Amino acid sequence: MEKELSCSYLVRIEGRVQGVWYRRWTEQQAKKRDLSGWVKNLPDGAVEALVSGPESGVRQMLQDFQNGPSAAEVLSVEARECDPPAKTGFHLIKST
Repeated sequence: MEKELSCSYLVRIEGRVQGVWYRRWTEQQAKKRDLSGWVKNLPDGAVEALVSGPESGVRQMLQDFQNGPSAAEVLSVEARECDPPAKTGFHLIKST
């Protein structure tokens, strides 16, 4: 069986995405797909995530970012390819 290609994306999600469980939802979705990376709130109200892993899981995650958890109102999702994270596993970065 051929091994699936891996890819990594840095993603910025804007809208009503803080205070609506978006980071925890992202963490759960990424772990279900066995993706590595992290998610954090940004000071400007957006959420930023790095997702890395098998291309099919990453692509599905990028699509799911458009909706997020039920309380979220996503206005835009911008994704750009990036280097994979230094650590394996998916991590929630606490707000500062």
